[in-house]
Amino acid sequence: MTTTENRQSKRTEVLEDRPVNLDGFVEEWPEKGLVAMESDFDPQPSVRVEGGKIVELDGRARADFDFMDTFIADHAIDVETAEEVNAIPSVEIARALVDPRASRDELTRIGRGLTPAKILDVVKLMNVVEIMMAMQKMRARRTPANQAHSTSAKDNPIQVAADAAEGALRGFAELETTLGVVRYAPLVAIALQVGGQVGRGGVLTQCALEEATELELGMRGITAYAETISVYGTESVFVDGDDTPWSKAFLASAYASRGIKMRFTSGTGSEVQMGNAEGRSMLYLEIRCILMAKGAGVQGLQNGSISCIGVPGAVPGGIRAVAAENLIASWMDLECASGNDQSFSHSAMRRTARLLPQMLPGTDFVCSGYSAVPNPDNMFAGSNLDTDDYDDWNTIQRDLQVDGGLRHVRETEILQAREKAASALQAVFAELDLPRITDEEVEAAVYANGSGDYPERDVLEDLKGAQSVMDRGITGLDLVKALERSGFHDVAENLLTVLRQRVSGDLLQTSAILTDDFVPLSAINDANDYGGPGSGYRLQGERWEQLKKLRHVTSAENPETEVS
Repeated sequence: MTTTENRQSKRTEVLEDRPVNLDGFVEEWPEKGLVAMESDFDPQPSVRVEGGKIVELDGRARADFDFMDTFIADHAIDVETAEEVNAIPSVEIARALVDPRASRDELTRIGRGLTPAKILDVVKLMNVVEIMMAMQKMRARRTPANQAHSTSAKDNPIQVAADAAEGALRGFAELETTLGVVRYAPLVAIALQVGGQVGRGGVLTQCALEEATELELGMRGITAYAETISVYGTESVFVDGDDTPWSKAFLASAYASRGIKMRFTSGTGSEVQMGNAEGRSMLYLEIRCILMAKGAGVQGLQNGSISCIGVPGAVPGGIRAVAAENLIASWMDLECASGNDQSFSHSAMRRTARLLPQMLPGTDFVCSGYSAVPNPDNMFAGSNLDTDDYDDWNTIQRDLQVDGGLRHVRETEILQAREKAASALQAVFAELDLPRITDEEVEAAVYANGSGDYPERDVLEDLKGAQSVMDRGITGLDLVKALERSGFHDVAENLLTVLRQRVSGDLLQTSAILTDDFVPLSAINDANDYGGPGSGYRLQGERWEQLKKLRHVTSAENPETEVS
């Protein structure tokens, strides 16, 4: 008789070797906040108003408020409707979120008066399909879009410019970069700005850094928006970062005063990751972040477990909680850049499953950082999607007739855009007396995949050049002049038009992006009007014809040939 004690079946051996089993999974630990969205330690909903002021919030008297409670009570909750809307049974609100007949306007009115615990009580009733149905109605902008990371493991500005041009050409509405060596920032930010405007006029760019430098680059017109202004759901984590809700609100006003679009950043699991969840569920703490962003008056939020997706990804229901936080941000009438910006799993199937709750209903930005470079070059720690996934992404759009913001582009167009971006940056550097870009580097940029395909640069000279950008006070207008003088009139005109849009203030509207024709699309002039089947944004017409094109499609008239 064969014993089974020390043997595995061949099927189990195959399963053990599956990539998903390299992922990390943990048991729930509610006392430490290691639970997605259903914890006995979360407060019960309550609110009491006296003399036009909230004096009780989710079971806590005003005398016992922490500074998050105080900020939310004083700035994020509509005092006039608070008692009325919190008295509505949670199940009624949840059903209204899903019901196409319930208007977005009425639901945002209700949402403005709800407490954090009441919001949690509502979304806990919704499964992931219901969350997606609600997101389709509650996102602020009618037309979905996408954002990319364009970075370099070597902080190579030529690589950033070429990849930014390709990313813009492929359809990204926003491009974001960051650095391995922060002192490189001015050169890389310039490269991103120039490359983006080569790929498609109207693309908005940002350089994610420590806040003082990021703000200065924005004020100079070298970047157009910001989003890496982190907020947290517990006072202890906020204090650990030397911040408060008021200091973040002040910083937001500094950006807005210069016409710079900006979002805050938060996400389920950040407080657990930093060891100060104070015994609350991840989603409850994230709801506090969302309301804090609302109270601070920012346009939106980058959320979806940003930079900490491994934490909710390790517990039961964690990805459902991530979808719920995206919904809540949209419900609170904020622009939502909905994550999908950090890899969290070895499993391709899991990574796709994490994407679909945002891609299928559409969000303001389906990814807050699709890697427009190979993931080894992604200085944001690697995205859920990267350049290897372009064809898969485009195919999913075509298969399901959904708009994820991207499109297939012919190789010839890509090569032309990459060459033009590298050449434009070469000319700008020459005009501004910055470190030389060689013809060899331009040639490499056209055909490169990653940073290893480029000639090495003189890092010391680049760092001196980067510092000179700051010392000489170079601005976006200087970039425009340099482009114009060197013969890149169209790129200069694109960048100048983006700078003009900053002055107009239109980019400060919720969910603002620019079309190819520099027309602002936002919640003001492109408001989401979903009201059930046959309404809202529909992938049809010219855009649908565009997304039908893939790299390899057999001709219906001649099966021997391919069309693309």
